[in-house]
Amino acid sequence: MLKIVVMVSGGGTNLQAIIDSVKNGMITNTGIAGVISNNKNAYALKRAEENGIPARCISPKYFETREEFNEKLLAAVKEFRPDLVVLAGFLVVIPPEMIAEYRNRMINIHPSLIPSFCGKGYYGLKVHEAALERGVKVAGATVHFVDEGTDTGPIILQKAVEIEQGDTPQTLQRRVMEQAEWKILPRAIELIANGKVRVEDNRTVIEE
Repeated sequence: MLKIVVMVSGGGTNLQAIIDSVKNGMITNTGIAGVISNNKNAYALKRAEENGIPARCISPKYFETREEFNEKLLAAVKEFRPDLVVLAGFLVVIPPEMIAEYRNRMINIHPSLIPSFCGKGYYGLKVHEAALERGVKVAGATVHFVDEGTDTGPIILQKAVEIEQGDTPQTLQRRVMEQAEWKILPRAIELIANGKVRVEDNRTVIEE
């Protein structure tokens, strides 16, 4: 059984997709050990509570230094003893110590087709604003392992979403969530839970 911790800063729609996928059998051999947020008002914490999942809020605001926050964040994750850490809209820089601790055991969902519209400053609506401003015809989402760079770790899955006439950043964001993020994040967890993903030479090998 794969034990996962989901880390999230906001509404938790990807968390909900994971919860639903575990319940309906789209994700097998997996249990959600806990949810961690850096935002005490995150609706994701409510989703966790409603589904009987232990949840913690660890905010940088609670600590005098970033080092202390990083230490407490890693300690909170370790308490759940996860096999896999899932970043599902977690808008905090992950401490190097945590990346080292969970090398190839931490994944992130990003709302673009990496390497487009990713890296420092590209998160949330900003990604979709940039895509529309550039006039691209295809958007999408990527699930990747987390390394020391921003959105640079080995890619696990990607799914394209066509941009439609009259799209706004908000409508595009919603469609990328519905058509890509909520599908490939649960799928990636399912593959990992059943031993179908490995990393070789900084690339993923997937056995379907």
